[in-house]
Amino acid sequence: MQQANEAEQELTVCVVEKGSEVGAHILSGAVFEPRALAELFPDWKERGAPLNTPAIRDDVFLLKDAEKAQKVPNALVPKSMHNTGGDLTRYVISAGNLCRWLAEQAEGLGVEIFPGFAAQEVIIEDGAVRGILIGDMGVAADGTPKDGHMPGMELRAKYTLFAEGARGIWASG
Repeated sequence: MQQANEAEQELTVCVVEKGSEVGAHILSGAVFEPRALAELFPDWKERGAPLNTPAIRDDVFLLKDAEKAQKVPNALVPKSMHNTGGDLTRYVISAGNLCRWLAEQAEGLGVEIFPGFAAQEVIIEDGAVRGILIGDMGVAADGTPKDGHMPGMELRAKYTLFAEGARGIWASG
């Protein structure tokens, strides 16, 4: 959207989010290195990105059982597991809060986000993906329509991108 806006090109981007809000299914925290964020939004600090707690120390422990742990000496910890030092500050974050903030930035650029809707089927015509069908709303557990039932809608697009988390439908077989 940033590139389309800069080039004054009309572009419609729609994000369908199965969670009740963007970030609803992101439960973990993370140590986050903001290099890619700075490429998208060089002014992320001024925009209020939820990166507030710098990672200032690394401690890696070997958990022996439910009650015992041993600190691993830093020299034995792989470089990729060090979250401090280097040329960029890393931050301890809530990944859900970062997702919500990114959604706000996307909406500010004109991206349409529809939370609470899951893609039910892929629309395939002439051997190509043409969009998705959103699942019906207001359906009982047995599949019968309830009061307020709303049939799913077709969302057609020139390009359809699918993104799923590690525990999404594609990972569950």
